[in-house]
Amino acid sequence: MDQQQHEEQPPTSLTSSSSSSYTLFLTIMSKRRTWVFLFVLVYAILLDSSWNFLKSILSWYHQNQARYQSPGWPALYASVLLGGVFGLISMAAAVAVAVPATMVTWITVVVLLAFFGKPKRTLVAEGKKITREIAGSVLKTLLTEGNVVAVVCAVLGYYVLVRNNNGE
Repeated sequence: MDQQQHEEQPPTSLTSSSSSSYTLFLTIMSKRRTWVFLFVLVYAILLDSSWNFLKSILSWYHQNQARYQSPGWPALYASVLLGGVFGLISMAAAVAVAVPATMVTWITVVVLLAFFGKPKRTLVAEGKKITREIAGSVLKTLLTEGNVVAVVCAVLGYYVLVRNNNGE
């Protein structure tokens, strides 16, 4: 009988090691400096990976500006591409900041609903609606900010490329 009970029990070392690694992960991810590091790391990786793409856009611009009579079209095309790249980079980097802020907002709202005495079923239904609303709001904000960065970079890029071409 003792052997059957001993064989049915799961090994505790595997369970305790996975729970300790999970608590370690939660402890690390709860620190503000971790999220700042992730933001900087994501931004650095995106800048590094897009550097060759940016250089190829500028190389294309310099090759094609001799083919066209006016410098406007190649500069416009290159500046729109540069603006799009920087807009995507800024959106991707902002996700690293938006995730913890979204989680804090979601947790706060659900806890407040629980404190006001909502039943568990209602709390789950409200939590699903809140999740949908918060995710939609964050996505809309990210797209708006990314588009603003893209437009600013495109306008500045066009100005720099046309001014650079007129100065030569």
